[in-house]
Amino acid sequence: MCIDAIRPPTTGDFAEPLALGAAVLPNRVFLAPMSGVTDAPFRRLAARLGAGAVISEMIASSALAEGKRDAQRRLDGEGLGLNIVQLAGCEARWMAEGARIAQGAGADIIDINMGCPAKHVTGAQSGSALMRDLDHGLTLIDAVLGAVDVPVTLKMRLGWDDNSRNAPQLARRAEAAGVRLITVHGRTRCQFYKGTADWAAVRAVKQAVSIRSWSTAT
Repeated sequence: MCIDAIRPPTTGDFAEPLALGAAVLPNRVFLAPMSGVTDAPFRRLAARLGAGAVISEMIASSALAEGKRDAQRRLDGEGLGLNIVQLAGCEARWMAEGARIAQGAGADIIDINMGCPAKHVTGAQSGSALMRDLDHGLTLIDAVLGAVDVPVTLKMRLGWDDNSRNAPQLARRAEAAGVRLITVHGRTRCQFYKGTADWAAVRAVKQAVSIRSWSTAT
């Protein structure tokens, strides 16, 4: 999308504020997190043009806990209405510590990544690889929820592959744990970015929960 196309909506559902606990998004236009794209200057520009939610590049929770400069730089929320930080990882202790650090640095919302399909991420058992083991994925969600006071949201795919489309199950369990909003990419991990989004499958996730659910796939 051309950045000039991001304008605050004036009518319709997308113009309505969205409350996630104490955090209130002024409208429902989201700039999705994209590694190598949604750095702080890009997010500030999108926010200035009216996006209601701009989300940081994915941050490895272990790198953040270890004080890596690149991970810390991605926390920058200067000039944003709300600072939404996305964390990835596969160990509860690092996810909890990363969430605490992010909140301490001013994050208003913590987003958990269970959707990234990149091989170097799933090879480390993070991102969408977590959808192959929902019990383990829920330990990470619980760890983050227990570590911070700010709202926690979740990004997912439809599942690992067409034989394991478990997004509705994950959504229900995440809602029960305390997640406030769910974002769904309407493809499986094994699809990467090929083909078309399965909107019927996204609808099934929406119908599985009572909290807000969103889609980022086109």
